[in-house]
Amino acid sequence: MAVTRFAPSPTGYLHIGGLRTALYSYLWARKTNGEFRLRIEDTDTQRNNEEAMKAIIEAFDWVGLNYDGEVEYQSKRLDIYKKYIQQLLDEGKAYYCYMSKEELDELREKQMAAKETPKYDGTWRPEDGKELPPIPSGIEPVVRIKAPKDGKITFIDGIKSIMNFDCSEVDDFIIARSNGMPTYNFVVAIDDALMGISDVIRGDDHLTNTPKQIVIYEALGFDIPKFYHVPMINNPQGKKLSKRDGAMDVMDYKREGFLAEALLNFLVRLGWSNKDQEIFSMDEMLELFNPENINKSASSYNQEKLLWLNAHYIKNVSNDRLAKELEFFDCNLEGHDKKEIILDLCKERAQTLVELKEAITNILNVPTDYDNKGVKKFIKEDTVKILKFYLNTLEEVKDTLRLSCDYEIVTKPFIEEFELKFPQLFQPIRIALTGGTQAPSVYDIMAILGFEEVKERINSAIDKNFNKDS
Repeated sequence: MAVTRFAPSPTGYLHIGGLRTALYSYLWARKTNGEFRLRIEDTDTQRNNEEAMKAIIEAFDWVGLNYDGEVEYQSKRLDIYKKYIQQLLDEGKAYYCYMSKEELDELREKQMAAKETPKYDGTWRPEDGKELPPIPSGIEPVVRIKAPKDGKITFIDGIKSIMNFDCSEVDDFIIARSNGMPTYNFVVAIDDALMGISDVIRGDDHLTNTPKQIVIYEALGFDIPKFYHVPMINNPQGKKLSKRDGAMDVMDYKREGFLAEALLNFLVRLGWSNKDQEIFSMDEMLELFNPENINKSASSYNQEKLLWLNAHYIKNVSNDRLAKELEFFDCNLEGHDKKEIILDLCKERAQTLVELKEAITNILNVPTDYDNKGVKKFIKEDTVKILKFYLNTLEEVKDTLRLSCDYEIVTKPFIEEFELKFPQLFQPIRIALTGGTQAPSVYDIMAILGFEEVKERINSAIDKNFNKDS
């Protein structure tokens, strides 16, 4: 039974890399009948953003990653952290450091000039036989952990296998700032231990934090969780993902017309696979996912794949669900007697809900102008005459016109009688009904609008000579 967590900092929006990490953590917890927890790491009071915090919760609600228990906020756990800081001080496993910022800067400059890795030199570290400098006045001390000086810090990463870090790479890092606020690596270790987190799944940009956190675990006698460090998502060129490439607010994907299940399906495949399978329901993800099968190399963001997946889900979810989703985009089909026909017709060509809305409104809204290129190409000298004859033909049988096939039965003989090619009739009608040349089947559009509306729009286009300025 795995207990996992997702622990974002509310300093900005939740991006898709974070959502992928949350998804992997969620799947592993649910698959093993464990727990998935949500923790907000908000101890950086200067950078915290209340709107970002709300957006994280909103994103979780949208994609349906339900978490167990209440949301934990680190800002409400400060007394817990202070207790453990004091414990480490009392046990001699941490100490006060009075080195000033100027002294630290000078030390770093000397180390860098000597081509050494900048690190704290242990000036204030208490050791047997060592005399510490006199405590300076006016300096509020930080608290540093006593990190091991020799040997290696070793752990088995579920993705990267055995990881070894020389203890010389881990200095006596700060666990509490001079104002008393605990630092990131300290509070993460405390929280994961106290929340019973058994498996930590996170981006491999946290890999270098792990040995520091293990120092905390061991100093306090806590069990060390299993770590899985997930390679990053790169752009198609193999570089860091930017907002232009797709590293945007998760809720922007909703605003751009993506379905939540399409986004989750897309993300689960960015670093994990099951042979050549591309489409995964949540049940299939839960059945098949194992973090030990996550790829060791970085994955590449592919916008075309995301659009393809979204189009698949738009075609396959229920029309009632689509109608509900479209309300977010101010497109309300409830009560429309042709709702099913409209959605069946328009969803076949839509890659996003935004495109679906546009296709629907192109049909339902009376055009205010007409595509100039289409008019020049398809509106000829005899077009108006043909359209008037066609309307007369429909008028004679208007009481029988209900479905698209009814219009087809009348139209095919008309085309044969006038020796027309299909575009000669259909494209002018399409332009008259929708304003453009890319709308779906003319038969379907006419069935949706009904004969009287079809007649009115065609006559209006004729009156305007297919020109908005007429």
